[in-house]
Amino acid sequence: MISSPLTWAEFERVDLRVGTILEAQPFPEARRPAYQLLIDFGPEIGLKKSSAQITHHYTAAGLIGRQVLAVVNFPPKQIGKFRSEVLVTGFADAEGHVVLAGVAGPLPDGSRLI
Repeated sequence: MISSPLTWAEFERVDLRVGTILEAQPFPEARRPAYQLLIDFGPEIGLKKSSAQITHHYTAAGLIGRQVLAVVNFPPKQIGKFRSEVLVTGFADAEGHVVLAGVAGPLPDGSRLI
């Protein structure tokens, strides 16, 4: 099912940026298995934290250095004692497990989807 149409101006308000994961740690306090991520979005945005339910397909060690796409202009979300500042994007596989959205090649951290 396709969502209702949005205008170009509405789409432009979604700030999707590329960032590189610097740290990934288990998040045992989360209700569903998740990692706490520290992501570098370059000099303009800086370092941001995110909680991501991506433990089925990814190990914490395997995430280090990986570039991801994240929405950087959502308000922060408090998840227990952890403050998630950006929304890392992905798609559900056939079993409902998240597969990260990514880029085809290396990009400067902070690059914006246009």
